[in-house]
Amino acid sequence: MSEASELKKKLKRRAKALGANLFGVANVERWEEEPLQPAEYFPQSIWPWSRSVIVMGVQIFPSMIETTPSVVYSELYNTTNRLLDEMAYRLSNFLNQEGHRAHFFPRDCYGDISTLVKKPEAAFSQVLAGRYAGLGTIGMNHTLLTREYGPRVRLVSVITDAALPPDPMMKEELCIRCGACVRRCPMQAFTPPEDGSPSPIAKMDKHKCAVYHAKLKGEFRYPCGLCTAVCPVGNDKKLYGGSSVSKEGIAHCQDFGVNTQ
Repeated sequence: MSEASELKKKLKRRAKALGANLFGVANVERWEEEPLQPAEYFPQSIWPWSRSVIVMGVQIFPSMIETTPSVVYSELYNTTNRLLDEMAYRLSNFLNQEGHRAHFFPRDCYGDISTLVKKPEAAFSQVLAGRYAGLGTIGMNHTLLTREYGPRVRLVSVITDAALPPDPMMKEELCIRCGACVRRCPMQAFTPPEDGSPSPIAKMDKHKCAVYHAKLKGEFRYPCGLCTAVCPVGNDKKLYGGSSVSKEGIAHCQDFGVNTQ
């Protein structure tokens, strides 16, 4: 086994021990070989020494996100953010100790939702990084779809100068184009692709989405996630048996501690 392969094996073992459900590696050339955003957003454009991007993911429990928008899902969202940042910090620190430059790009990193209302763009796309790292494909609602959890996964990336062996990108499209995400969006922010389009990705009004999230944040039940909750893709849906919360239970969780009027 090569030195790079051995290092990757160590990193994956550490990531799993820290709580990562998903782990994948992309070389930075993939951003150039399959460009899905302007070049200034590529990791190597921001940090020229970048050679590999490690992407880790943790699951979002269907029974909690199905209550969204609610304090229950908001707490889950915040918890996954803390877990991801700590995992990424520790993995970056380990790479430093091994003699490699590394840092992590936080899972959101936009400061406040009001920033996205003004400019609905991500400084670094965790979704694209996850696709390039072989964790899944991009669905109609612009989220990363995985076999294990569908879109119910949160991601964080570690960027390093270590030349790690990349994982193969997924060739099979996981999106089944059912349109559930489009229909469930409270802001009708998605316009599905035309029939026959090779890509399942919908046109998205990101400003509408950001405005709704700003409203939810003021009600202490941010974020939304309805398009993620209803997606039928993922083995987690089989485990939980489709919808795992009663209508009464959802209403209770949405109303608990919050004036929704």
